[in-house]
Amino acid sequence: MINKLPSLAQLCKNLQQVPFLASKNLYKVATYFLTTDDEKVQRFCTALLEARNNIITCSQCCVWQEKNKKCIFCSDPRRDKTIICVVETWQELLSIETTDGYKGLYHVLGGAICPLDGIGPEDLSIDTLLTRLTPEIKEIILATNQTPEGEATAAFIARKLKNNVVVSCLARGIPVGSNLELMDKLTVYKALSERRPF
Repeated sequence: MINKLPSLAQLCKNLQQVPFLASKNLYKVATYFLTTDDEKVQRFCTALLEARNNIITCSQCCVWQEKNKKCIFCSDPRRDKTIICVVETWQELLSIETTDGYKGLYHVLGGAICPLDGIGPEDLSIDTLLTRLTPEIKEIILATNQTPEGEATAAFIARKLKNNVVVSCLARGIPVGSNLELMDKLTVYKALSERRPF
């Protein structure tokens, strides 16, 4: 049926190319744009184009920044310049920032090593991270996701850092408020093996 409506088919085809947009929501999103007034659609399109034209990545930490302004992290004098937290994407950075418990610098890799998807170390900003290792840097926190790809990426970076700096990673284990009986074996094992003094 949709093939008989070429404009709608074209819209849906383009929406399908948006990663993370679940296929079950595809028609809902198309309906939203088709039933919303022209002014809202125009504002959305303008905002998208402005973001595309004005947002770049910081040449040092690879975090999004406004084109003609300084990086909000690298230029902040209140940030601890001796510590760098390495994350896969800016979404993880946002999760860490919302805790309000970290005041150091960041480095966004742009993903994780995944040979099956054709992503190697050269596709990430690992070399840029290595150029940031001045004597001022005392610690690197590897805050990659706890997936096989994230673990492989963290291990690769740790090998590259050698003994030039203290390397740490996020604690692994039992989430706050959960029951041991409901946890998988690997989570319980990680919590036991990476225990700390009470």
